[in-house]
Amino acid sequence: VGSHDSVNKICPDHPVERVSWNDVQEFIGRLNESLGLRDCKGEPQDPKGCYRLPTEAEWEYAVRAGTRTAYFFGDDDSVLGNYAWYHLNSGGRTHKVGMKSPNPWGLYDVYGNVSEWVQDGYQNKLEGGKNPLVKTGFRRVLRGGDWINLALHLRSAYRYRHYPVRRDVDVGFRLMKNL
Repeated sequence: VGSHDSVNKICPDHPVERVSWNDVQEFIGRLNESLGLRDCKGEPQDPKGCYRLPTEAEWEYAVRAGTRTAYFFGDDDSVLGNYAWYHLNSGGRTHKVGMKSPNPWGLYDVYGNVSEWVQDGYQNKLEGGKNPLVKTGFRRVLRGGDWINLALHLRSAYRYRHYPVRRDVDVGFRLMKNL
């Protein structure tokens, strides 16, 4: 496949991919503006209705869905294929969203398929506190792992970083809306 546009035409029900963190920020800004929302800054305290990326803490809370195990379904990665597209079952590509079983809160593809940008800048050690948002840091955080990754890299707690300009076939995003 030669371009992002051709991927969307061939696979419109697959996750968005090949978008940088910067691209996502521009998209969110335009989306919020088109809805008449002008005070959105991409933070948890934004006004009701604002779209944004989740913080790392929000992303992990939603993925874990009340669990404390390596994955929301337990610690046994031998059943990961029931919940995620990753290196053992992806065939080297993304797949239609929602083909695997959801987490207990009904969220699909929280592991695998594409790694998801979150709002935070990367720090080796998280500060803690109630839904902290790391605003500093040159690199940005990706969560969830993707179709290229090993099972280890799809665990709920696994986090990694990349430059905010990175666009690749295994990088996408998930939006949230302030209620």
